[in-house]
Amino acid sequence: MNRLNNALLLLGCPELPVQTGIALYLANKLAKNDVDVTIAGTRSAINLIKVSDPERNYAKKMIDLDRCIENIAEKQMDFDSCFVFIHNDAGISYLATIQSILNANLSAIVFGGDAETLSSAIEFECGKIVAKTAHNPIPLKKKIDEVI
Repeated sequence: MNRLNNALLLLGCPELPVQTGIALYLANKLAKNDVDVTIAGTRSAINLIKVSDPERNYAKKMIDLDRCIENIAEKQMDFDSCFVFIHNDAGISYLATIQSILNANLSAIVFGGDAETLSSAIEFECGKIVAKTAHNPIPLKKKIDEVI
């Protein structure tokens, strides 16, 4: 992994339990490498992060997903790297949006029952971390550890 100053973790609907645990794990792993981490997500995703990390040990900066995208589009926010969590078609749309407005090292974290199909639907170059898991975070954790 290239030296990063800041990273964005972009979370969609927290329908699958693995998303929250892996987001906090990745935030911690990046922070230990002195990366400034911002987590953007839907209201439910952010609330789950807040409840899971009430003292903000791992999730120090959080922002609403739509507001974050607006701020990036208006050049009010910028990131060296972005990890987009994907478990449905909406996640692919968010990934495509971020790819078009942010000049950053882009990685798709694809999970859930349709992980392979969703991964193959990504039509542009980006890093991919793919695991067919919805509940067990270990397959994604192992793949993240290989990359970071």
